[in-house]
This record gives sequence, structure tokens and C-alpha cells, in this order.
Amino acid sequence: MTTTRGLEGVVATTSSISSIVNDVLTYRGYNIDDLAENASFEEVIYLLWNDKLPNKQELDQFSAKLAEDAVIPEEIINQIKSYPSDKVSPMAALRTAVSTLALYDEEADDMSEEANYRKAIRLQAKIPTVVTTFSRIREGKEPISPKKDLSFAANFLFTLNGEMPEEVAVTAINKALVLHADHELNASTFTGRVCVATLSDIYSGVTSAIGALKGPLHGGANERVMKMLSEIGSVENVDSYLHQAFEKKEKIMGFGHRVYKTGDPRAKHLKEMSRKLTELTGETKWYEMSTKMEQIVRDEKGLPPNVDFYSASVYHSLGIDHDLFTPLFAVSRVSGWIAHILEQYSNNRLIRPRAEYVGATNQSYVSVENR
Repeated sequence: MTTTRGLEGVVATTSSISSIVNDVLTYRGYNIDDLAENASFEEVIYLLWNDKLPNKQELDQFSAKLAEDAVIPEEIINQIKSYPSDKVSPMAALRTAVSTLALYDEEADDMSEEANYRKAIRLQAKIPTVVTTFSRIREGKEPISPKKDLSFAANFLFTLNGEMPEEVAVTAINKALVLHADHELNASTFTGRVCVATLSDIYSGVTSAIGALKGPLHGGANERVMKMLSEIGSVENVDSYLHQAFEKKEKIMGFGHRVYKTGDPRAKHLKEMSRKLTELTGETKWYEMSTKMEQIVRDEKGLPPNVDFYSASVYHSLGIDHDLFTPLFAVSRVSGWIAHILEQYSNNRLIRPRAEYVGATNQSYVSVENR
């Protein structure tokens, strides 16, 4: 039996959802560059779940259903109001609320293909509202109901801030959602698939995935990037900060990737959006610090930035609280989780790997009086 730490390089299943080959990311065979520049997030969700891009009628119907199902039950709002908001992290709140949503879904335990698809739409639609509702409640504000005539990205910003968003902000959020939608068999996706491979329900699968994303080695990287940029403070401090970190052998957040060797193809899209947004807000220092860091880390350590690095300054420039970065990641990635959950259901086999035992052997029981 061969042991591989972290299952690195282990092929655990076959999938037709997304691929990473020669540092090129595709969804259902579509290059991420093509989708990031041209597609709405609604189109990408439909693509991931249906293995094709929707026609106009299909897209209109799908988008309308997402908007219609975006309202969350009053019971969930009241539950969120009961959270100790000064102590609860947004990811813990999201995990708990998504699990509770199942209690208010009459089809929660209906495992038919049709019911699972309907639940998929409800989950995708409601998760951003859960995030924005928590954000507003902890600020002492009343939650805002989504508008049926707004896009997915626009509704997120509207229910977060309570005002109609500018087009550049909607474009930025839509692009970020597209770029984060799926990423092959990452930690949270694998967690979700392991869960539903037992034939547990879709709510349990998504809740499990959220739990995995909550960990700082997976979903929290962009929040830590923004913390690092805030500590650096100015372009003039970048060089000394990095070289001190190099000397201490500290990890520089937002660089390198276990799968990509020559660079994360998603990073360049967020880099350009960071440039535009920081110019718009008049805080170009975030972009300037980031580009200088990229140059130094690439030149001296051979590490290119990953998707988390520039998404930090993008979200900051949009006025999004730093601890909401990972929940926003979940708002997007739930589309991929669900695609993988539906795929797992369609050709299921219980996921049950083995472990190599390295503990003590030949032990004999000794009565408690003689220990």
C-alpha cells in the first residue's frame, strides 16, 4: 500500500465538469478566459449543471427562477438575528444557516433527480442572501429582500449595501463569481462528494463543503492577503516586508498553487479588475503594492500569484468587509459543489479510502489496577 500525504497527485474519480490541463482551466470544455470575458454567472451555473450553455429562453427562465428563489425564510432571518454577531464568523453563520435551510424545504429528503435539481436552484439562489443578511444584521441594519429584475451579481451587491450598484461593481462581482465557480477536485468539492456518496442529501453535502472552505488553507487566503497588504501599508514598504519574510521563511499569502506550475490562469483577470477599481476609488496603492509584490516574489522565489492574490484588492475596493471574502467565495463555488454533487449522485459509489497504520502493535490488555 502506497501512502500519499494530502492525496497529492492521486486521481480519485472521473468528472466532466472542469479540468486543469497544462495550467489551463476549463468548465465543460470552455476555457476560463473565454467565460470570464464573455459569460454571465447565470450562464456558467447553467453550464456546470447541464453540460451546455443555455439558449436565450433557457437563460431567461433559469435566471428568473434564481431571482425568485433568492428570498430566505423569515425563520432563517430570525435565527441569524439570534447569533452572537460580535463573536460569530461569517463562515460559521453561513454553515449553520445553510444546514437550517433544509428544515424549511419540503423536498429536503427527496432524492429524485428532479427534486435535487430544484433544491440546487434554491440553494444557489439563497446562499448570497444568507451572506448579505448576516452582514447587515451584525451592522444593526435590517436585511433587504432581493429584486427579481436584477442579475445574480447585482442582487448580491444590492442586498449587501441597500443601494443600486454601479455597473463596474456588478461587472467585477460577476467576473469574480465566474472565476471561482469550480476548480476540479479541490478540498471543499471533495468533501461535498464524500458526504453525498453516502447518499446523504444535497443540503448536507453543501454544508460539509462550506465547513471545508472555512479552513484558512482553502478559502481564507484572500482575506489574509488583504491583511498582509494592510500591514505593508505603502509601496515603499513592500521590498523590506518581503525580504524580512523571506529571511524568516514565512509563507507569502496569494502565491503558488499545488496544481498550477506556471501560473493561475484566473489571476490575470482579477489583476486587471483590481487596476480598474483602485483607479476608480482613488486608492491605487493596493494595486501598486500588489504588482510590486508579484514582481519580487516571481523573480526571487519563482512563484506566480494565484486567484486569491488580486481578488483581495478587488473585494476591498468594492467596500466588502474582509471577513466576507470567503463567504463570497462560497456564493460562487456552491455552483461547482452542486455540479459535483449531482454528478456523484448520477454514478455513485461510496468513497472509502484506506489508511496505512503506523501505530503500536502487539499490545495486550492490562487491568486498570495494574496500569
